[in-house]
Amino acid sequence: MLTIGREAAIEVQSLISVLESSAGNTACYSMILFQDLLVSTTLSPDDTINLFTYAVLRLTPHALSSGASSWSYLRKGNTASNVATESNVAHPSTVSESFYGSSNISPGIADHHLVVRPLQRDKWSKGKDGYLVTDLWGAEVGTWVFATPTVLLQQTGERMYLCAYQHRSLTLMLLIPVSSIPNGEQGVSAVKQQVLENASLKIMKVEEKLSKGWGGENAYHVSGYRYLLVDGDRNVSRASPATKVTTLTKESLFAMNKLRQEVELEKSWAKLDSRSSEKDLEVCIRAKNNAWVISRVTRGKELYIVLEKANETLLYASDAVEKFSNRYCSGAFSLD
Repeated sequence: MLTIGREAAIEVQSLISVLESSAGNTACYSMILFQDLLVSTTLSPDDTINLFTYAVLRLTPHALSSGASSWSYLRKGNTASNVATESNVAHPSTVSESFYGSSNISPGIADHHLVVRPLQRDKWSKGKDGYLVTDLWGAEVGTWVFATPTVLLQQTGERMYLCAYQHRSLTLMLLIPVSSIPNGEQGVSAVKQQVLENASLKIMKVEEKLSKGWGGENAYHVSGYRYLLVDGDRNVSRASPATKVTTLTKESLFAMNKLRQEVELEKSWAKLDSRSSEKDLEVCIRAKNNAWVISRVTRGKELYIVLEKANETLLYASDAVEKFSNRYCSGAFSLD
């Protein structure tokens, strides 16, 4: 998730209010990305993770650039079990069908099939009005107008129209309940136009502020450290850039994997013991290449660090983690 200053945060919050009020009194949701990083979301954590993953794969400027690959960290797993993308004229029997494809529809023509494959490459493009369009969901019956994509939210079970707009490095997604727009594409177009009229200036202002404070692909790199920071309370994480993580040796990666297993085991035991309150935890492992892999867990936050300076002592490694905590985590993982 992108860390932003107070002024930018105020502008983002103002933009969210305008976006979600563009559909009148209807309860909408929104998500905003800068480059491949999450700026804000009003969705549930699980819906956020899955829609964010799809956006990074197919909707961001990186994804729309032919042959480009994203450097964001994506959640691996069965995305289809959480958020389903589907045609707004399809009624699939299972969630996995609605996400990956194969749905039967009957718009008055026998044996007509629409196969929705939302992960196909090169199927999204940016229109002249800034909205992203695709033919993956087919066209509105009797017209050449591309059908607006819909997503099925896990938390509410609602089917939502997905309207994606892009201005330079900023990608905005507005989700509107299908049930709230009885006249289909005509109603969606009216909402899109309302967004352009009400939010265009705010969108440009937010993009400008975020661009000025953006440090590039390596913005979160900390020299000498390879780290992963997880804030369970806020459902956000930050990590060393992928290009830096790939410099780790296989011994360090193996030690990190073992460390994560140890931490997850300790957390599982703590959950089973109803009498125990949430405890602070520190685990240190010395890898075969003499790297130190250290984890600290406290008050819903987790920090994982790899230090590959060979032959350093545990005292040195612990001090390095302490310095990282004080400088980049507001002292959340300090032992004092």
